[in-house]
Amino acid sequence: MRIAFLTATPLNILEGSGTYAGISVLATGLRRLGAEIEVFAPAVPLPIFTLRRLWFNEQLGRRAWDAFDCIVGFDMDGYRIAGRSSRPHIASIKGVIADELRFERGATRWTMAVQAACERRHVHCADLVVTTSRYAARRIQELYGLNEQPRIVPEAIDLETWRSLFARYPAAPDPQRFTVLTVCRFYPRKRLALLLGAAERLRGKIPGLEFRIVGDGPERGRLIRIWRQKALQDTVRWLGSLPQEELVREYQRADVFCLPSVQEGFGIVFLEAMAAGKPVTAARAGAIPEAVPHALLFEPDDEAALAAAILDLFHNADLRRQIAEQGQRAVEQFEAARVARLFLSEVSRIL
Repeated sequence: MRIAFLTATPLNILEGSGTYAGISVLATGLRRLGAEIEVFAPAVPLPIFTLRRLWFNEQLGRRAWDAFDCIVGFDMDGYRIAGRSSRPHIASIKGVIADELRFERGATRWTMAVQAACERRHVHCADLVVTTSRYAARRIQELYGLNEQPRIVPEAIDLETWRSLFARYPAAPDPQRFTVLTVCRFYPRKRLALLLGAAERLRGKIPGLEFRIVGDGPERGRLIRIWRQKALQDTVRWLGSLPQEELVREYQRADVFCLPSVQEGFGIVFLEAMAAGKPVTAARAGAIPEAVPHALLFEPDDEAALAAAILDLFHNADLRRQIAEQGQRAVEQFEAARVARLFLSEVSRIL
């Protein structure tokens, strides 16, 4: 089977974040099952992402798609050819843009509103809509007025590769420290300022406490200012964007993985933490209760509840072990080949 993947998301983990990871791992799983995947991405490096994305979609109509069995457009990408090509068209929604823009302001909110309008058109014109969680499916119906419920294909993780990396780059928690790891892009909806507030509350209560934050993004300047105001230089470490071997070591060094995000269509970093055998604490928001129902969940936007959850995990080694073991069992269902089979099963509905 030949499948065309259409995406304007940058094809690297530093800029493309979870969306890129989701697309690339799905492609890996499909290729292992014998499918031929060709990825189409923008060739013109326009400086403004929304303009680059719109131009990319305009150019898609100039191509012939007869050589493919089906076309998969991710998020808004493919909206210009959905329903117009001779081949079945699938809209695969990794992140519901209209849901994400609620947390943005100014020019970013305006450009995301343009993208959301394109994504709305995409889901209405596609032959099939798939998304990553029941939460995302519900938001697509609510925000885009789609009558038919999208099909659910969760995000995937390449467990074979991750386990190989854990073996190749071993590391272990420092017994003199209690390390809380966060991995994400710095967007307002990730609520990293809340994490800094929890760090301030906890630094006198947990000996050797260290928060280690991997990533970068548009919120970095504001977060650094808060970090300095709270004098958290000895408690919170900013690690920036790391190569994969260093990220692998960070997962293994952590005692707890925490992400206080209030909007996730799924959350691939949770799968990575689960594969590393780490207990997870996160906000009870978005698709997080679906992705990590075994995690220690706290109420969203509640700094005191976030701090209390981390403190509970510090004091209760049995709870940490229980959550970690449940996560290692649960992550098996998201293995790349298994998710790829589910994806092909949904594709067969329209072929």
